[in-house]
Amino acid sequence: MNYQGLINLKRLPFFTGLLILVFGAEFRVSAQEMVHYKFDFGTDKAKRGWQAVSENDLFDHEKGYGFEEVQDLESVRRKKGKASKNGFIQSASPFYFSANVPEGNYRVKVTFGDLKGNSGNVVRAESRRMMIDDFDTKDGEVSSREFMVNVRHPEIQGKAKQVSLKEREKDYLHWDKKLTLEFNGDSPKVCAVEITQVEDAITVFLAGNSTVVDQANEPWAAWGQMFPFFFDSDRVAIANHAESGESLLAFKREGRLEKILSLMKAGDYLFIEFTHNDQKPGGNYLEPFTTYKEELKHYIQEAKSKGGIPVLVTSMYRRNFDKEGKIVNTLGDYPEAMRQVAGEENVALIDLNAMSKVLFEALGPDYSKNAFVHFPAGTFEGQREDFADNTHFSTYGAFELANCVIEGLKRSNLDLKYYLKAHLSDYSPAKPRRFEDFYWPLSRRISMQKPDGN
Repeated sequence: MNYQGLINLKRLPFFTGLLILVFGAEFRVSAQEMVHYKFDFGTDKAKRGWQAVSENDLFDHEKGYGFEEVQDLESVRRKKGKASKNGFIQSASPFYFSANVPEGNYRVKVTFGDLKGNSGNVVRAESRRMMIDDFDTKDGEVSSREFMVNVRHPEIQGKAKQVSLKEREKDYLHWDKKLTLEFNGDSPKVCAVEITQVEDAITVFLAGNSTVVDQANEPWAAWGQMFPFFFDSDRVAIANHAESGESLLAFKREGRLEKILSLMKAGDYLFIEFTHNDQKPGGNYLEPFTTYKEELKHYIQEAKSKGGIPVLVTSMYRRNFDKEGKIVNTLGDYPEAMRQVAGEENVALIDLNAMSKVLFEALGPDYSKNAFVHFPAGTFEGQREDFADNTHFSTYGAFELANCVIEGLKRSNLDLKYYLKAHLSDYSPAKPRRFEDFYWPLSRRISMQKPDGN
């Protein structure tokens, strides 16, 4: 059974921007200009104020926009219908559209549909950040959806330095100075894309390790890349700076905390989740009730100095069961040490550690494999050995953990909870959703390499 078959069992401030489209010329902006791009897909000629995008528009930095690949794309044009709705781009496989943009937050409006047919759409941003999970249009319907995307560059503002990226990060879609959208789903049909820079969004920064990061490749995933899906597209942007293999000390040493602080404004949030790599012997080791607590307090103080709101998130359990089907604690005293810091510093705590125990035990020793990267050899192209990873998550597992974090947010006193999407389903880690009902069509990028950290 292939992985696609396993996870596609459906169905479960006013802005005045500077329009900078120069037809036939370069498509670039300086960091000082506000960005407002309007792309009309599936046409060679667009209405005034829009940039026409056909199936042959391959991205290059001089032009400043285009598709990452064009070989599978098809432009479809309808004779009748309003401009930006009378044609679309489609493909039988996921396709990626990018635009050069300055660092910042962007409201993205995507128009889907077909005046003579239906469509089924999924949208992810940058490195597989979940934005639209499953949006269908009926026969003849054309409709739009919006979401917020954070774009970051490696350079640290105000400093002659940049984040010390690991070699593998240089190929990720979230450090490349572009805003990239992945269009996926049963039958994606994209009519138009509008990208508008937003200055006053609340930015939620995530600091953490491989259990939080935007995992770039299938079948790996983490809760941070699912997080944007849950928030109001008008007000909140998720800036996930987590990276695989990171500890509190390494994150700081590599300039990642400094990068966050250079961007943070009053009212922004910093979610902090570290433990898995801090507990390991070596240069990054921290003792739970002394140096680990000291470093957490340093992060908290730094965020507060910028007017930010720190939030501590205890780390989830690894998949390690005893003979009675109960989860074994492999994280030692670190979660308790973080709980103590939350009390001592009077900051919010989301106890993902406690919720993950409930979740994994509810799933049970065997079924919980679905929440982790456990797949037999041959599930993915080029996979010669079984995957049996009890630390890193499948997309299903990452989504369930993200729901746990959201549930913790709902229970908190943080104002951020008022910016969650309306009508989110109630969630209990004691009653997780079924893996068979989780819909996640595969992205193009697949890796056999396990993420750093354990």
